[in-house]
Amino acid sequence: MAVSVDTVYQKVLAIANKEQRGYITPQEFNLFADQVQKEIFEQYFYDVNQFGRQHGNSHEYADMLALLTEKIAALNVREVNLSVTSGILTVPTNTYKLGSVFTTIEDRQVEIEEVNYNEYQTMQLGPLTRPTLKRPVYVNRIDGLNIYPNTIEEVDVSYIKQPNQVQWAYVVVNDKALYNDFESVDFELHSAEESELVYRILALSGIAVKKSELTQAAVQLEGLKVQQEKQ
Repeated sequence: MAVSVDTVYQKVLAIANKEQRGYITPQEFNLFADQVQKEIFEQYFYDVNQFGRQHGNSHEYADMLALLTEKIAALNVREVNLSVTSGILTVPTNTYKLGSVFTTIEDRQVEIEEVNYNEYQTMQLGPLTRPTLKRPVYVNRIDGLNIYPNTIEEVDVSYIKQPNQVQWAYVVVNDKALYNDFESVDFELHSAEESELVYRILALSGIAVKKSELTQAAVQLEGLKVQQEKQ
């Protein structure tokens, strides 16, 4: 499902070199590629929020939500048996959006409910509302998740990870950069995003090399793609 970084770079170069519109170095490409991947990834969540608010949940919007869910699912991660130290769980550093948190009590999975700190303080006031092993909670803090009761030692976590930083790696042979497949890092987006990646990277490249015609070409190609999708 991933998008080949080399495929995108070669397409970007082919369009940029057409009619001598400019050359994008590997360093520039890597910078633009990583920025564009982050923009597309973060746009998924804005779009999910937008389509989810549409009145009537029409078939068209339902299809869009299903497609967005499929794209996001590629970055869904589940980690099991994570250690909890003194009631604190350090979440993975690549976490973008936390999902569910579970623990196992007497061979049964129990979901740990998220509450804010004020809610937790209120729960502590009554013996019937205090967190227990059968009804655990957590507070999302800067230093990690504070899990109550703090006797819980292991949890399972699901989350949406941030995409890895894109890298078109290369070796120099006869003053020419040759693709290094072993050290390169592909885009972690859905394969349907390949054209979008090319057009957006072209647009940024046109600004960087001060070639307005390159940016215009990217905009035109993007317009054609949108028209084709609407047909």
